[in-house]
Amino acid sequence: MLEINKVHHIAIICSDYQQSKHFYCTVLGLTVIREIYRKERESYKLDLDLALNGEYIIELFSFPDPPQRLSGPEATGLRHLAFEVNDIDKSIKILEEKGIITEPVRTDEHTGKRFTFIFDPDNLPIELYEK
Repeated sequence: MLEINKVHHIAIICSDYQQSKHFYCTVLGLTVIREIYRKERESYKLDLDLALNGEYIIELFSFPDPPQRLSGPEATGLRHLAFEVNDIDKSIKILEEKGIITEPVRTDEHTGKRFTFIFDPDNLPIELYEK
């Protein structure tokens, strides 16, 4: 059985970064852990914390003129659901035994952690992020 520890984070692509930042920080009261502007993508990435413990729960992304979601993960709305796993290689093996195709493993350039994506039956991207 796949060993999932917890939901790692929820990634959301917004259509208006400043409006969404205001909503999540001021209206909902989430705390900014880290805000990164990625010049090469003309994109902000805002990591938000719920319990002031330094563990982010929401990644808020902006992209220039994101399309409405049709199929891909770079569209307005929920970007993906991420689950933390202890061992990415073991998790991939278990999933492949069940006929689930995983994307190639990548490394998060900011945390050094390894991750991959799978897709649910409706093509919602699901990230497996190594602890």
